Amino acid sequence: MLPSDLLIHRSYGESLTPKALPLDDNHQQLAAELIHCCQEHRGKPQGELDRELTDREGHSPDYKVVRGLAHILRGSFCTFEIVSPLEPGELRQRVFGRSAQQLPSPTNTASLLEQIALELTQELDRPVLPDEIRQGLYADLPENRILTQYDAPSPTALIHRYNLSQVQGIFYRATQVIINAHRNDPGEYKLLFRYLKLFQLMAYIEGDADQGFTITVDGPTSVFKASTRYGLSLAKLLPALLHVSRWSLTATLHHKDSYSQEPKLKRFSLKSDCSLVSHYPPGKTYDSMLEESFVQQWQKTKTPWQLEREVDLIPIPGSVMIPDFRVVHPDGRAYVLEIVGYWRPEYLRKKFAQVRKAGRGDLILAISERLNLEKAGVKTADLPAQIIWFKDKLSPKAVLAVLADGAPPP
Repeated sequence: MLPSDLLIHRSYGESLTPKALPLDDNHQQLAAELIHCCQEHRGKPQGELDRELTDREGHSPDYKVVRGLAHILRGSFCTFEIVSPLEPGELRQRVFGRSAQQLPSPTNTASLLEQIALELTQELDRPVLPDEIRQGLYADLPENRILTQYDAPSPTALIHRYNLSQVQGIFYRATQVIINAHRNDPGEYKLLFRYLKLFQLMAYIEGDADQGFTITVDGPTSVFKASTRYGLSLAKLLPALLHVSRWSLTATLHHKDSYSQEPKLKRFSLKSDCSLVSHYPPGKTYDSMLEESFVQQWQKTKTPWQLEREVDLIPIPGSVMIPDFRVVHPDGRAYVLEIVGYWRPEYLRKKFAQVRKAGRGDLILAISERLNLEKAGVKTADLPAQIIWFKDKLSPKAVLAVLADGAPPP
């Protein structure tokens, strides 16, 4: 995605329209030149590539477009790594510690580097040259990292990625996003809902699979303190939404006027027949760090209970619940596990209202101790669910303890 300073949006009344590059010969040629530039710098320091890409901006009034395309290439298609015989900090300590014991001179420096290169050759059991020592001393600086892998996109793919990133930037300052997912294949609903869970978005879902769903997502400027991380999570939802067949979207935006610098509310609309192209593989899901850690720890646990991520939606009056996991025993017992991590008073109240409406005796709620439930006016005592409290990580042992003590679900 693009940083805020590379976003190009035009304001028309109350509407905001992001920049979109056409797939014409001029832009295809520009994209091809930048792609080739990165290819030529494979195996070279990032600083050299950055300088070359900056030179290509020239004095063009469209320098932001060139810079944006270059940013996407570096961030999404290039892999930069630290290349050094030792960790640069350890290497500096060895070289500078030894050099402090002798008088500074070109001859002494060359001799010292040769000595250390010989030592490292023996320690690492591979040839190490003095030049590798020089280059490795500050290899941890961003400009000295080496471009080791480059998955070159096609010019068309790069332009599509740029146009998508411009639209994603709209959501950095959203106060609310309303998605109308019209009647679709149930599998598409499920995939969309799982992405909502994956990116930990505070969403309220109304409707049913027959008529479609209205999904209201809180934006990053609607929480107590505007969160850049949450804004990025919301922006990441768009490529997933593009895999749904029929939908429309309306976003309310907190936009700073370029002339008065005063904040104003703007609107942005998008439909499924737009020309945007997703780079997400269809059907692929990604774990949050919390879920990933939980799954990894569960796999190390010796238990007959099986943890499943493919969970059916739980219908409730006027909405639907999307549990994170299902825990199944070979004897047929099964529970669903819901992890509650984000907090906002209204969101928490609606979340726990959903739990009450569901009336499920097989529901386990894992709730972060960092949530201020008292401030949200939420009481857990009357919830028809078993509660697990956790701090930074959810422990499988805590879940298994509830499963061991709990009665068989109805």
